[in-house]
Order: sequence, then C-alpha cells, then structure tokens
Amino acid sequence: MKHASSTTLAGISALLDQIRLRAGIKEKKLGIFYRKSRPFLHFHEDPAGIFADVNVAAEFERFAVNTRHDWTVLLSAIDEAIPPEPVQLRNLSRRR
Repeated sequence: MKHASSTTLAGISALLDQIRLRAGIKEKKLGIFYRKSRPFLHFHEDPAGIFADVNVAAEFERFAVNTRHDWTVLLSAIDEAIPPEPVQLRNLSRRR
C-alpha cells in the first residue's frame, strides 16, 4: 500500500482541514502529521480506497476514510488519541 498522492489528498481536503484544527498536531508535509516529534497520522491509497494510519497507544491503527461516516470515525479516534491540553486560568481579579 503506497502513501497517498497529492491528487488523492486533494480529494479529502475538507477532512485535512478538520484535522488541521486539532490542537497538539502539526502537518509537516501534505497529509503527514506529527505530535511533538513523533509521527502521528499519514494516509495511504490502494484500489480498495484511502486509509489513514493513526498512532494510538504507541502503535498505528488503520482507518478507512472513503465516506463522511469514515471521516467522523477517524476524527473521533484522533480526538481520543490526543489528550486535552490543560486549561490555564488567568487571575481576573483586579489589583488595586
């Protein structure tokens, strides 16, 4: 199974836009995302369709991304794999 071409990735650009909104991951090359300094997500294509490999629990898990439902499943898996960033509260009291 080969890595997805730029033409294939253009077909899922709306999905890539949703992935780019996630905090804690960075797209180093088109369709290849890292979390901190480690590979986190990339895409493959073959005659069966387009697939995403996501690094969950220290190993990659493959997800189909051929339908909008597949996209929802993938985005949920990404959200579960990335722990929420801690909220930092500001002291809003005014100093006098």
